[in-house]
Amino acid sequence: MEQAIVTRLRPAPPYDLRLSAGGSAGGTRRWQGPVLVLALGTPAGPARAAVRQRGDGELEAAVRGADVASAVDALRFVLALDDDHAPFLRMARRDARMAPVSVRRAGYRPARRGTVAQSVITAACGQLVTGREAARMERDIVAMASARAADGLVEPPTSADLASLQPARAVSTGLAARRAGAMTRIARAIDLERLRDVPTDRMTARVTREPWLGPWSAGVIGTYGLGRFDAPVVGDLGLMRIVAAETGRWPEAEETRALVEGYGEWSGLASAYLLMHPHARVKQGERRPQGARRQRAA
Repeated sequence: MEQAIVTRLRPAPPYDLRLSAGGSAGGTRRWQGPVLVLALGTPAGPARAAVRQRGDGELEAAVRGADVASAVDALRFVLALDDDHAPFLRMARRDARMAPVSVRRAGYRPARRGTVAQSVITAACGQLVTGREAARMERDIVAMASARAADGLVEPPTSADLASLQPARAVSTGLAARRAGAMTRIARAIDLERLRDVPTDRMTARVTREPWLGPWSAGVIGTYGLGRFDAPVVGDLGLMRIVAAETGRWPEAEETRALVEGYGEWSGLASAYLLMHPHARVKQGERRPQGARRQRAA
């Protein structure tokens, strides 16, 4: 039997819902004016939440599902409501490169995908394509792997959903065959939700053992699937642009790690903030190696 509640949630401040939860997340959420509507996955089954932020920073949430307590827990995780990033902001404001972004976007905490499996789809789709292309492929593949509800939202796919997807169907969206194979292969090899119990270094080692899923993919899965702040998106094209702007040459992907390694346990959040840096944006007349195209984590 479905339950429903209306509740207020207080995020660890500062927090900006609109800034943190932009985009459709593969069709699993949408904005209706000031209200964010989300499809949530819980142990008891699919759930829904409609959330808006009040002027005092609190969130008003209408939540429904077979188990509203687990749905509220899922909502808090997806929106990163309980993650106090004030220590990161104090570090960032002492960093000349990071300070301007951290002051203007202090309320940003990257919202997560509803399942680890969906973050694997995000990671597979976001490599070496434009942000728009990545978002389209993710929407198409999530819709293939999971069920679309009557309200138009797609349920976050489970590990089993992704494991059962035929790579050829994913390729039909434009995803490269090797990445489609890697995406489904890792879902068939392990229960992706169990990565939540694995330290970040071991998670990264496991993901990068899979051909065509490298450190960038591990950073996406860590940040947007597991909610880790210590999983940087190494090699993101936005970070490479920053290095290029500062050095006058196009860097190797691994060089971007130096931008965030001083942040330690906050290195993943630091990379997410740096992707909002002016130098991370596409610039007219930018020169890049042939074939290099935009990567976006979410």
